[in-house]
Amino acid sequence: MASGTLLYAQSGGVTAVINATAAAVIQTARAKKVKVLAARNGILGALREELIDTSKESPATIQALAHTPGGAFGSCRVKLKSLDEDRAKYERLLEVFKAHDVRWFLYNGGNDSADTALKVSKLAAEFDYPLTCIGVPKTIDNDLAVTDCCPGFGSAAKYTAVSVREAALDVAAMADTSTKVFVYEAMGRHAGWLAASAGLAGNGADEAPHLILFPERPYDEADFFKRVKATVERVGYCVVVASEGIRTADGRFVADAGGGKDSFGHTQLGGVASHLAGRVKDALGYKVHWTLPDYLQRSARHIASKTDLEQAQAVGKAAVEFALKGMNSVMPVIVRTSDAPYRWKIEAAPLSKVANHEKTMPAGFIRRDGYGITDKARLHLEPLIRGEAPPPYGRDGLPKYVALKNVGVRRKLGNWAG
Repeated sequence: MASGTLLYAQSGGVTAVINATAAAVIQTARAKKVKVLAARNGILGALREELIDTSKESPATIQALAHTPGGAFGSCRVKLKSLDEDRAKYERLLEVFKAHDVRWFLYNGGNDSADTALKVSKLAAEFDYPLTCIGVPKTIDNDLAVTDCCPGFGSAAKYTAVSVREAALDVAAMADTSTKVFVYEAMGRHAGWLAASAGLAGNGADEAPHLILFPERPYDEADFFKRVKATVERVGYCVVVASEGIRTADGRFVADAGGGKDSFGHTQLGGVASHLAGRVKDALGYKVHWTLPDYLQRSARHIASKTDLEQAQAVGKAAVEFALKGMNSVMPVIVRTSDAPYRWKIEAAPLSKVANHEKTMPAGFIRRDGYGITDKARLHLEPLIRGEAPPPYGRDGLPKYVALKNVGVRRKLGNWAG
């Protein structure tokens, strides 16, 4: 039996399959006779010494966690600054780890979380504390460096492609006397991966989505209006998918909500679909409808990709195995070994190559006119949304999701004043 405790924490926006990763972490650690604690509400729980004893959950409950969306232990959007700027917080983390004999720290998140895990490992080394830190990949934006794709993205991409295809059929049915333009807003601040996944909904210039707006390309309103008008005149209607992070040529977010920046330094965005809809209506006179799926994109476990689920479980299992081998400051990443047939494996990547790096859409994935995806992008994206992994349903017709007890462990330190 390995000596010490493993602490798992979730970070940032959750996904449809992040709990599948959590379940894999717990199941793998249990098989190795390692106790797993979880931080309540992410890194805040670790700082506040609000830790959950996962051993109080039955094997059946942990198994059911794999098909339950959300973040079972709670997450948060809190970014720790440099070791010098947030020294007291990092030292507090180390105090909590020592108090609960935490020897392995698994932080399930994105770029910033990988950076935090890396910094914690450096501080532990400075204090000569035996701690292995592992970053576990998660994000629907698919913007993590090194990994071929990111757990959470495939399911959000599947939801996006299916939703756009279904909505397009609705618009087509009513276009003669009603809606001419439909605008769908996809998440993606700097990277257009989710918007690109909408391109899987159709093939050819006359199949929806007719226009995709990527944050990697400057938004030109006049050109956009021209293309919307041409599509309506040719097809009878126009379906537009816009990434929330599209910017004008001068770098200004089209959908800057004016809410300042969050703790990660991100501008609050919101309403690009409603903005575009209003502008199209005013400029072209068409009847326009728009939608903002928002959290639905990342919580739709009922339509999860089987590929995504399997990858989410694989990185959780590998994270524990890497940790117990003492592979400090690494992240289990997905490596594609073949496109056709689609094949992949898990390898370890240094956190230094992941932390605070952002992977945007390759130029070769965006159509030359800037309004669609290429065959190369389709080849890359399509396998990620393959397969169905529906949750079990009850007699009431609703998915049977699970709620954890989340029993806290006794505190050993004083209250955190931070």
